Amino acid sequence: PTSAQVSAVPQPGTFCYTLDNDVLTTEQRQFYEDNGYLLIKKLVSDEDIERFRKEFIRICKKEVNPPGVMIMKDESLRSQYGQSEKAVNKVQDFQEDEELFRYCTLPEVLKYVECFTGPNIMAMHTMLINKLPDSDKQTFLHPMHQDLHYFPFRPAARIVCSWTAMERADQHNGCLVVQPGTHKETLKPHGYPEWEGKANKLFHGLLDEDEKSPRVHLVMEKGDTVFFHPLLIHGSGINKTSGFRKSISCHFASSECYYIDVKNTTQEDLEKELVEMVHKKYNATSVELRDIWNFRARLVQGERINL
Repeated sequence: PTSAQVSAVPQPGTFCYTLDNDVLTTEQRQFYEDNGYLLIKKLVSDEDIERFRKEFIRICKKEVNPPGVMIMKDESLRSQYGQSEKAVNKVQDFQEDEELFRYCTLPEVLKYVECFTGPNIMAMHTMLINKLPDSDKQTFLHPMHQDLHYFPFRPAARIVCSWTAMERADQHNGCLVVQPGTHKETLKPHGYPEWEGKANKLFHGLLDEDEKSPRVHLVMEKGDTVFFHPLLIHGSGINKTSGFRKSISCHFASSECYYIDVKNTTQEDLEKELVEMVHKKYNATSVELRDIWNFRARLVQGERINL
């Protein structure tokens, strides 16, 4: 398939986005089918979250430097705070950090992931987000978007994000905001929002956003975990507090998923941007989007088939 619009088409009266097993109740499955997300309370232990927090701080201080990790900083704060968590907005692609990558292998997380992907599970994309307080020079609001925009693999129904709050997340510190049911829509065009001088690299958003679409603010306590579909439209608000809002997440996919060619699709410009970044950072030539994802991907359960 060469179209980025390939996705599972729901059939009336059947479950399309969840798989048969004894983990989810019928009510939970129906909620995910209807809304595109499912919140599980207190899934990840306080002990694990504290270990992830300590490792994040070690990375910020450059006490460890995992290969391939991308550290996104607010340069205006770096001069003020130096190497500390007060200047780091995100640690991405931590697949080579043994401590943080433990999150992607937690049995309690994979138990739920399997409900969406099946038994052969790849960890495709990892992030620890440290939402900083907004400033006059920079905003850490994440525009409404669909994660499938970033992924050159399908089918969408066999991809799921696991997103765990590392402390209470609410409307004061920029919790997740979702538009229920939008996972049944197609992949929409994305680009940079028109925020004068405040755009964050690769924080793409919907170019044509429906402001009237109902939204739900996901208020979550430490350890709460939400699983959501890659076509679900979501974002996060501004952190209006003086503290930080941390979360850890991984996008998982069935290893039976396959890569698509994104040329002549809404994802073509993203491929150009990412390939250019990789070329500058690693001086790599002849890189395609699927090569970048092959580098990130790790088998966490079952067997590797396509991805």
